[in-house]
Amino acid sequence: MLRVGVMVSGGGTNLQAILDAIDCKKITNAKIEVVISNNKNAYALERARNHNIPAVAMSPKEFETRDAFNEAFLAKVDEYRLDLIVLAGFLVTIPAAMIRKYPNKIINIHPSLIPSFCGVGYYGLKVHEAALARGVKITGATVHYVDEGVDSGPIILQKSVEVMEGDTPEILQRRVMEQAEWVILPQAIQMIANK
Repeated sequence: MLRVGVMVSGGGTNLQAILDAIDCKKITNAKIEVVISNNKNAYALERARNHNIPAVAMSPKEFETRDAFNEAFLAKVDEYRLDLIVLAGFLVTIPAAMIRKYPNKIINIHPSLIPSFCGVGYYGLKVHEAALARGVKITGATVHYVDEGVDSGPIILQKSVEVMEGDTPEILQRRVMEQAEWVILPQAIQMIANK
């Protein structure tokens, strides 16, 4: 059984897609052991509690230094003996020590077709604003392994989504979530859980 930890910062729609996939057996051989958020008000924590999953809030702002947070964060993650860490809209940089300790065991969902619109500064609506400003006709989402770069680890899965006439960043964001993110993130976990 793959022991999974999910890291989130906001509403947790990707977390919900994972929970739904586990509930309907689209993900087998995997169990979410903990949900961790840097935002104590994140609705994702409520989603976790509703599924009787430990919900932990810890923010860098609660610590004197970033190093102190990184150390406490890694210690908290270690408590759950995780086989896979899923970054599902987690807006905190993962400490290098964690990446070294969990090689090829941390995955991220990014709301574009990497290498487009990724790297430092590209997250959330900013990705979709950039895609629309560039005038692309196709965008999508990517699940990739996390390395010490930003959105630079090996790609696991990608799914394209059509950009429509009149899209706003918010409309495009929703379509990418529904048609790509909520599909390929559970698929990637299923692939990893079942080799």
